[in-house]
Amino acid sequence: MSRSVRKHPWLRLFAWLFVVIILLAAAAIGGGALWLKHAIRASLTQIDGSIQLSGLSAEVTVRRDEHGVPHIEAANLDDLFVAQGYVTAQDRLWQMDMTRRYVAGEIAEVLGKSLFAHDRVQRLLEIRPKAEQIVATLSDRDRRFLDDYARGVNAFITAHQDTLPAEFGLLMYKPKPWRPVDSVLILLGMVQMQDEHWPSKLDHEEVLAKLGPALAASLYPVGSWRDHPPTAAIPDLTQPQENIPDVPLDESQTQLEDLLQLRENLGHTCDDCAIGSNEWAVSGAHTASGKPLMSNDMHIPHTIPNIWYEVDLKAPGLNGSDFHVAGVATPGAPFVTAGHNDHISWGFTSLYGDTQDLYIEKVNGQDEYESANGWKPIEHVRETIRVRRGNDIVVDVGHTDHGPIITPAIPHEQRVISLRWSAYDPSANSIPLFDVDSASSWSEFRNILGRWWGPSLNVIYADDQGHIGYQAVGFIPIRDGGITSVPAAAGTHEWQGFVPFDQLPSTEDPVNGILATANARVAPDGYPYQLTLDWAAPYRNERIWKWLAGKNKLTPADMLTLQGDIYSTLDQELAHRYAYAIDHSTKADNQLRQAADLLRSWDGVMNTNSPAAAAIASARQAFWQMVLKPRLGDDWRLYGWGGKAFAEEEIVTHSPAPWLPSGYANWDEFLTAIMKQGLADEHAPADLKTWQYGQIHKIDLEHPLYGNLPWFKSWTGTGPQPLAGDVTTVDQANSLQGPSQRLTVDWSNLDNSTENIVYGQSGNPMSPWYGDQWPYWYGRTTFTLPFSEAAIAAGAKHTLRLTP
Repeated sequence: MSRSVRKHPWLRLFAWLFVVIILLAAAAIGGGALWLKHAIRASLTQIDGSIQLSGLSAEVTVRRDEHGVPHIEAANLDDLFVAQGYVTAQDRLWQMDMTRRYVAGEIAEVLGKSLFAHDRVQRLLEIRPKAEQIVATLSDRDRRFLDDYARGVNAFITAHQDTLPAEFGLLMYKPKPWRPVDSVLILLGMVQMQDEHWPSKLDHEEVLAKLGPALAASLYPVGSWRDHPPTAAIPDLTQPQENIPDVPLDESQTQLEDLLQLRENLGHTCDDCAIGSNEWAVSGAHTASGKPLMSNDMHIPHTIPNIWYEVDLKAPGLNGSDFHVAGVATPGAPFVTAGHNDHISWGFTSLYGDTQDLYIEKVNGQDEYESANGWKPIEHVRETIRVRRGNDIVVDVGHTDHGPIITPAIPHEQRVISLRWSAYDPSANSIPLFDVDSASSWSEFRNILGRWWGPSLNVIYADDQGHIGYQAVGFIPIRDGGITSVPAAAGTHEWQGFVPFDQLPSTEDPVNGILATANARVAPDGYPYQLTLDWAAPYRNERIWKWLAGKNKLTPADMLTLQGDIYSTLDQELAHRYAYAIDHSTKADNQLRQAADLLRSWDGVMNTNSPAAAAIASARQAFWQMVLKPRLGDDWRLYGWGGKAFAEEEIVTHSPAPWLPSGYANWDEFLTAIMKQGLADEHAPADLKTWQYGQIHKIDLEHPLYGNLPWFKSWTGTGPQPLAGDVTTVDQANSLQGPSQRLTVDWSNLDNSTENIVYGQSGNPMSPWYGDQWPYWYGRTTFTLPFSEAAIAAGAKHTLRLTP
């Protein structure tokens, strides 16, 4: 013992108290960890035996295969959807609860004031009132099925009050009863995720105001010469002639910080993470079996648990037909979203349809706005946001004829800006998923899609009769004066109805036997309507068409090969241009010359072990900041566009003088400087041959709660993993989003069809199905989804009987 401690006994007491506190804290943490592990284990799903479930009219059988996919068979449709609700809640209840809260703007009630800003935006957008309006106008049949599903979810909640998913105990709350409006909220969340473009119109306004329309036009291409619309008989090699509309050159009061915060509040945290997807169908003329093959992988932000839930549903259907459908469902909503039944298969990619407009309202000092019929009072609704460990906060939601006023979401904005969205239209009131699941032919399927109001999507199709088809869907407004990419003055660009369904792009059985979309332009030359100005870059779509063209004897294995393709036309082209620039630069050092040597001989494959892929990725990461910051300052961060990669290709390959910053003699010197900056930013080694793309391009999936806890993070997520591909490869993946599932339907044998999701069926980390699908997703392999009775019986590992 030190002399000081002997001289001052209180120091010894303090030291002992400190040790005791540390030991107590460690015990509390250890005890908490033990409690949490026990709670996780206690909430594991019952997968065998029988469970009495009130509300059923007959026994329901739930057989789970080796990946935990439930194959649910019931005596009637009502029992089927009750069981679907119950079984989904077994695996995903906490995810379902958090999703409905997130969409409705009610998540601060359980997570605290840090989520208030998000909740306020969702309340301003009036998502819950829209969900309630849809429920009130549903057909009796569809409302009944939603009631069935809710009964199943509530039966699980009631029976498991003491063994709810551990996340509820960790956050110290219990879920409210499930209602049909909650299922609709979750489906509206999918619409919002796919079709929410209004924040980008504010971003564009800032960029355009500083650059002016002429210079900015090269940043915002409307399609490209690489596009191949699915309704075009041959690849379209013409350059679209549409222009970005002129805008005022004065800046608004909106500030950079406001717009970046708005992105975060809405979950738009990644500029290169626009929702995407791939889909294609090939006729029997191109397959080994002589029957069509159809593939779909929807690109959506990564989550644990996954955004999709695999399921197989079977019961006697309506009008004496059998209802049997398999694929992925949205946790919290009944039916199957994308997949196949006995006769047809279908999948989706985002259309990028422009379904939203911002209007700058003219107001006076009497809380009135100028409408088409004169001055009218702004309508007001008071929304109360409950905040955990805080006071309730009342939000005033203003409303004009256009829609809700979103100005409060942008703190320094002085204008009164309202949002018009096709989702707000009274006719946007159907949920046609059950009818889609039940369809048996192209004509029936297409007639049903006429009621599909949102999200705006490209739909791919193949069937048991050998047909393939494509259809664009969604309510796309027709504007007087056309689409504008910035907020419009009220009274301009007003809506004149929606593009008629029978005039949306569509085709059946093309002569070449191939159909594909990947978010790029689908409107053919001469198409009379504007669907959007903001198509995705063309590279994935172009690669799919080129890869499929001329191939015969295709198999499901070939479809998986294409789904996992990581060759990039753009990256290889840019690599050659950067190599040329470095070769002709007077300022290239040895590291840069080594980079040029690697780039000029590279095959364009974005493999994790590729030094050249790392080099070009680092240059592309530095490119936009170095191009835009001299003209925009920090506002360069606001630049985003679906065709951003194509804009980069055009600027790099054409070397336009207006975009060359001062201080550089020519574009070769500038591109060399960009490469040098990129290598520095990514901490490239002196010897680039030792560098690997996977060192700078990684994926790390975490559970939203357990990923923040010591002792749990390491076994409830993937940990950092090298990731191949990029946003321009068919396997479009980055740290935040990528293929959320991979589906291939084989019409020569439905039991040979394949489907996998990213991580696993269960949300419980101790379930064998929590992360069992990760090796398949990460390794770009897959497995079959049994469909026939014989295949389901042979593959069943567990059987649960739900009894009345």
